[in-house]
Amino acid sequence: MGLSWKERVFMALLGAATISGLTVLILILVQATYVLLPADNKFGIVFDAGSSHTSLFVYQWPADKENNTGVVSQALACQVEGSGISSYTSDPAQAGESLKGCLKEALALIPKAQHQETPTFLGATAGMRLLSQKNSSQARDILAAVSRVLGQSTLDFWGAEILAGKDEGAFAWVTINYILGMLIKYSSGEWIQPAEGTLVGALDMGGASTQISFVPGVPILDQSTQVTFRLYGANYSVYTHSYLCYGRDQVLNRLLVGLVQVRLRSPQALVHHPCYHSGYQTTVPLASLYESPCIHTMVPMNLTQNLTVLGTGNPEACVAVIQELFNFSSCKGQRDCAFDGIYQPPVQGQFYAFSNFYYTFSFLNLTSRQPLGTVNATIREFCQRPWKLVEASYPGQERWLQDYCASGLYILTLLLQGYGFSEDTWPNIKFQKQAGDMDIGWTLGYMLNLTGMIPAEAPAQWRAQSYGIWVAAVVFVVLTLVAILGAVAVQLFWRQD
Repeated sequence: MGLSWKERVFMALLGAATISGLTVLILILVQATYVLLPADNKFGIVFDAGSSHTSLFVYQWPADKENNTGVVSQALACQVEGSGISSYTSDPAQAGESLKGCLKEALALIPKAQHQETPTFLGATAGMRLLSQKNSSQARDILAAVSRVLGQSTLDFWGAEILAGKDEGAFAWVTINYILGMLIKYSSGEWIQPAEGTLVGALDMGGASTQISFVPGVPILDQSTQVTFRLYGANYSVYTHSYLCYGRDQVLNRLLVGLVQVRLRSPQALVHHPCYHSGYQTTVPLASLYESPCIHTMVPMNLTQNLTVLGTGNPEACVAVIQELFNFSSCKGQRDCAFDGIYQPPVQGQFYAFSNFYYTFSFLNLTSRQPLGTVNATIREFCQRPWKLVEASYPGQERWLQDYCASGLYILTLLLQGYGFSEDTWPNIKFQKQAGDMDIGWTLGYMLNLTGMIPAEAPAQWRAQSYGIWVAAVVFVVLTLVAILGAVAVQLFWRQD
């Protein structure tokens, strides 16, 4: 006896459900791809409290990708009005007040509902390191003042601290390699480690210190200059050293003090400065030159008088007095040594030079990777220009104009004689302020470290379907459900003839 109509319809629906279900399963297992899903943004704030000024940076990233992407972008950069916080020794409260303008901008940018979950940090660098050496009580008062202001905000304030020079250099190295995608990349549906030898070094110069950080081609012999990281499943051994008192502002001050020392026996408070343009003249209080802890020379008897400084525009003489700031003789007989007796392996690979390295060379129009000979000639030609011509050529830039000659020659001396770059390795240096639309510095690396956003191990991946496959799968899921429900309905409601 044949099947009844009810049984035939039931079997047909059951077969359709089976075929449709198998089709869904096949679509799920085949044509899968790895994708990044959209997410809301999260934010982080870092104050860079340098010796000459303070900057605020707001970073943002996809909320569900903190530990497995690398997609962090800079949402805001704000320059705090006034000098660095270390200058507020007579009124520490003003150090905190000075931050409010940029803090207001950051709060306006970040959605109010996310204020309480936005990590906020303040890191103070060489200016505060010097102040803590000179007067630790004043340094503590300033940190307390900025902590009060930031702690009273609606943000998640994690604290204010003075960074060690070693950390400043190491975090800058993390920042630049993270931004450039040198630590890990997401490509063609998978995470990949970039090829060896693509890591770049970091050259940073603030007002009071300068840092060099890179991965050398030889083992690091001095453990005090080594920082180790495990990032995305790979181990990195980074050489880093910070030279306190070798930042731009402190070098300029030490340079002038050195010229004053030569004139100590002269009854006149007059100094001829070879690094200033001929025709330039200024007057500075003698006492102000000796306030810095970087000055270790004999103090003149009469600090109340003013010092008259006359420029002579002599680049060769300028280089000679700059070289006296370094102790190159302390490295005699040592194979891997930079200056002042500091161990340094040979420089290797590409380097990014930023902060005052960039600002000086940008002014001199030397950021296009010109040959070393061209750089030398350009700086020396600039130094020999009369002051009146320089003033007329750069209107509105009077604040730092007289210092670019000394800064340019100092940078050359530091990079060539200090760090050991040569005519062959000079093209490996890129003078840049930004990479990937983000300012280069220690702040991003610092935030990534404190928030744990760079994991030790490589990130996991998520399987997902392309849009077309996903739509087809949904259609077949619906058909499967309809067929199953139809089969159930046949069994329950279709009476046997």
